[in-house]
Amino acid sequence: MKDPCPCGRGAGFDACCARYMGTGVPAPDAESLMRSRYTAFVRGDAAHLLATWHESTRPAAIELDAGVKWLGIEVKRHTPVDETHAEVEFVARSRLQGRGQRLHERSRFVREGGHWWYVDGELL
Repeated sequence: MKDPCPCGRGAGFDACCARYMGTGVPAPDAESLMRSRYTAFVRGDAAHLLATWHESTRPAAIELDAGVKWLGIEVKRHTPVDETHAEVEFVARSRLQGRGQRLHERSRFVREGGHWWYVDGELL
């Protein structure tokens, strides 16, 4: 595999998260959107993060720390709540200035207009 996707699904980037990043193709479920958002962090793609953030909670801008090296993501649980709401619990590992970090979050998503949107997350 030439360019593995950082999201951890084991596919190449072009066959995996790239199809949802900047293409207008909606992710089929909240987990796929979460994985594409993690990939955006790895690749420094702030535009994708903003484009997939629900307008009710989206910040005007975000700055990504170029010093963060993302090491991997483990999706613990994808829970469809109903047809338009879902939660994804994940652990993302990173390193900043030689120190390991772990982000454990339960993210909430909403589906509107055929697209899944990141709403917010609760740190666990």
